Amino acid sequence: MHKRAIFAGVGAIVLAALVVIPIVLAPGTPAAALPPAEPIAADEQAATIAAMRPTRHTDRPVIAIIAWNQATELSDFFSAYGVLKRADIAEVTVVAERADPVQLYPGPKIAPEATIAAFDAQHPQGADYVVVPAMDPGTDRVIADWLVAQHQKGAKIISICNGSRMLAFAGLLDGRRAAGHWSAVAELHQKHPTMTFVPDRRYVVDDGVATSTGITANIPIMLALVEAVGGRPAAERTAGELGVANWDARHRSAGFELTLEHKKTFIRNALTFWRRETVGIPLAEGVDEVALGLLVDAYARTNLASVVTLGAGGAPVVSRHGLTILPDRPGESAGVDHLLSPPPTEAPAQTLENELPVVAERYDLPTARIVALVMEYPWAGGGR
Repeated sequence: MHKRAIFAGVGAIVLAALVVIPIVLAPGTPAAALPPAEPIAADEQAATIAAMRPTRHTDRPVIAIIAWNQATELSDFFSAYGVLKRADIAEVTVVAERADPVQLYPGPKIAPEATIAAFDAQHPQGADYVVVPAMDPGTDRVIADWLVAQHQKGAKIISICNGSRMLAFAGLLDGRRAAGHWSAVAELHQKHPTMTFVPDRRYVVDDGVATSTGITANIPIMLALVEAVGGRPAAERTAGELGVANWDARHRSAGFELTLEHKKTFIRNALTFWRRETVGIPLAEGVDEVALGLLVDAYARTNLASVVTLGAGGAPVVSRHGLTILPDRPGESAGVDHLLSPPPTEAPAQTLENELPVVAERYDLPTARIVALVMEYPWAGGGR
């Protein structure tokens, strides 16, 4: 009798939860979308570009993109690499602490092109620029010390998204004006009180250190670097090929905050495990790095899809600009629930804009808004 009462009580609780939770977590009215950010004044933008110009006189500056072997953010890394290699205004090298493959998140592994030790031996004078993608938690002491050493040799340090955490850990944001992903601003303030956060700018340059906002600031700040190194015509050509209309520092910080509706979507997607699926993205030789990064992130950030990259026989794939990518699975035995089309080759920077409506249709509009929020992308497709 006692056991029956216990089972009945548990059953009543479960039944009540099944009834109440969908009601509590049901989508409500989203916050209205804010107006687009205003363009940056010409003199301010010119000063920002000037602050990013190389200090050494050389025809081909040396740019190192540093990657943490354990975990480096995929779209941050791929966009930086894809934009800079496409622009062809500098010698670009992917550097990692070890020669082992770099695990991107979310996504496949890539082969670094040099270790820190090998890069230092080849370039004892240091790089002209070091690009730092997010590599959470951003507390690797070897990379932090190397960034400080590179800065002391004269390199300008440029972080993308939560790459600001690594710069802060290295002490490179102390006493500086900076930007960062909206989710990390409070943490940066608390741990580094002398840093001054600059709102409404998607990238900020202060005394040889540049920082940027969320993931989708990676293309604008890289185009700003292209302009600083190769001039306005090189940046315009590259932007045109990518499908980018502007790359100034415009941003509206108020458009990116975790609202009640966002929290409900996070919880709803986490609880509805039966909606989760494995999404496959086929890789072929010459895949565009920018498009691949944005496409993987668009689905992985839904909290409903596990994204796997697929290669013929599981063999390494060489990207459009020569990066070796190690697919997650062989395409022949993928076992995916949904296979996407290959990443686009035309206007790759428009991948997220084009894919968000598809995400909204496949899952729901609140989930697409979550993707835009996490990637700090000013999407006009459904409020915020």
